[in-house]
Formats: sequence, C-alpha cells, structure tokens
Amino acid sequence: MSFKNSFFFLSLIILLTACKKDYDFVLKTPKKIAADKTLTISFKEKNNLPIDSVHFIIDGKKIPSKSATEASLKIDNYSLGKHSVGALVFYPEKTKKVTHSVAFMATKAPNVYTYKIINTYPHDIKAFTQGLEYHNGFLYETTGQYGTSSLRKVALKTGKVLQKIDLDKQYFGEGMTVLNNKIHTLTWKKGVGFVFDFDTFKKEKEFKYRKSLEGWGFTNNGEKLIKSDGTERLWFLDPNTHKEVSFIEAYTNKQKVINLNELEYVNGKIYANIWQKNSILIINPKNGQIEGVANMAGLQKKVTQHPKLDVLNGIAYDKKNDRLFVTGKNWDKLFEIELFKK
Repeated sequence: MSFKNSFFFLSLIILLTACKKDYDFVLKTPKKIAADKTLTISFKEKNNLPIDSVHFIIDGKKIPSKSATEASLKIDNYSLGKHSVGALVFYPEKTKKVTHSVAFMATKAPNVYTYKIINTYPHDIKAFTQGLEYHNGFLYETTGQYGTSSLRKVALKTGKVLQKIDLDKQYFGEGMTVLNNKIHTLTWKKGVGFVFDFDTFKKEKEFKYRKSLEGWGFTNNGEKLIKSDGTERLWFLDPNTHKEVSFIEAYTNKQKVINLNELEYVNGKIYANIWQKNSILIINPKNGQIEGVANMAGLQKKVTQHPKLDVLNGIAYDKKNDRLFVTGKNWDKLFEIELFKK
C-alpha cells in the first residue's frame, strides 16, 4: 500500500472515531417534593443512540412506568426524607444506573404549641439529665457527663434519688427506656448500650450500635425500641437483638431537623427534644412528619440560674393519668405541663 493510501485510511479511521458519539443519559427529577404530590421521573438519551429498555426505580426497587421515557408515582405511602430515584438503563452489552437524590417533604407546616404548667416538683440540680421515663409512680432517669453518668430511680414529689448506679467513667450516659421489664440505656460515643434489670439495676448485657451513628435519645412504642443518633434519623430497634431494623427521618414542609435528642412515645407520637434548643417536636412515627413544635423557652427562666445550667432535656409521660413531665440538664425543678395549640 502506498504512503498516500495509508495516510487516507488512517485519516478515515481517525475521522470515524471522532464522529462516534457516546451515550449521554439525562434524568430529570425534582430536588424535593411534598409527600401528597405525584413524583414524575423522566429519562432520555440525548444522542438518540439505541436503548434496549429502561426500568425506573426508587430506593433500588422497580416502579411502573408510563412509557419508555417517563414514570410517575404517588409517594404518600413513603417515609419522608431523602430517597434514591432514577433509572436502570439497558443498552448494547451494558447496563447503567442513573439516580438522583429526592427529598420527600411534609405536606404542611407543623402546628405550633405552647404550654401550661400544672405542677412543679424538685429535681436534682446536679443531674445532667439525658433520659427520663415515668413508671408506676416513679421517675427513671439517666444522667450524662464523663465521670458522673448514672442510672437512677427518683421519687416524683420530692426529687429524692431512691436507687442509683454509676457508669464507668469512660462512658457518657445518654437516653434510656423501659421495655419488657428491662431498662435499656445508651452511651454517647462509645457505640455501646446496656440492658439492666428493672428492679435491681443489675447490668445484664451490652449491645453495639450497627447502623446508627451515636447514642442520644431512647424510647419505645411497646414493640420496638426507638433511638436517636444526633441526626434527623430515628431508628427502630429489635428489643431482643438491638439491631436497627428500620428508620424514619424527621422533616417539616421546608427542611430536615437534625440533633434529635431525648425521646418519649406519647399517644402514638414521638416527642423529641432538640439538642441546644428549648423546644419539643411532635413526630409521626410512620413517616417522620413533624406535626407539631412547642416552644418551651420560658421554662428555663423558672429554675435556679447558675453557671452549669443547660437546656431542656427530659420528657416523661404518665399514660395512666395522662400527665406530661419535662426537665432539663442541671435544672432544680421538674414540671408537669400541658401542651395546647396556639
């Protein structure tokens, strides 16, 4: 082959290679959407190259499609928070997943609550309250800080500590809850929680966190333990294995809410303190929607002011008598309150 012919064929190959188009997938989804709306997902290949098929997916599961390029889905049965939404594309000898993160938002703004004080009781001013529950006429409380963390049984009317054990100084105590005649407690950063006998406070076992980040608040719905980890997530744990089996994420109609801390289960809703905020959120445990927010800032002004005084933290509910109790870190008072809409 002559030099001219060789140069011609080489130039042709370069030209053909340069003209070859790559697949260019375009996926369109909203960044966020209210949970009562219909989610629309659209897909196209910009260069009109051959596609075998497209499967639309949400959180890795296939959903029905309206056409080869579009799918729509009612999302009112999904939990709030971020979901992976996209398309699984099959094309000659290849497969590619294209996804976007879409935030499912609450359908309306939360109701705003205020409070009325029904009764005031003494509380240990040195108790850095982390977890609080009411059972059979007594309060059960966990306190924090390294070297002073404890589990205690407290007389409601006097604030007297009736029973107490201290945690090893390596642990920063966090939330607690009572289920199946056991006291389940958390520690902050060590990734471990404890189970104590309800009557004797004897430690029976330890458990490790698997999926949740840290230990913050703890409550239960009678079947599952419910745990906060400092994010917007609330984890549901098997009470026997303490494995995280599912979670919800706390969202309003505008944003997620992080730093969920002390928890209490009240009449089918999750009440939550927010770290460093004097407020209580009311959260739907089915989907994470924040249905109410109560501004409790005035309570801190009613306790003795001192250098170690900290924010509201501690919610307990007397189901039998429909009484709600709150206190805070190093507060010398515990309040029985009633919430009502503004």
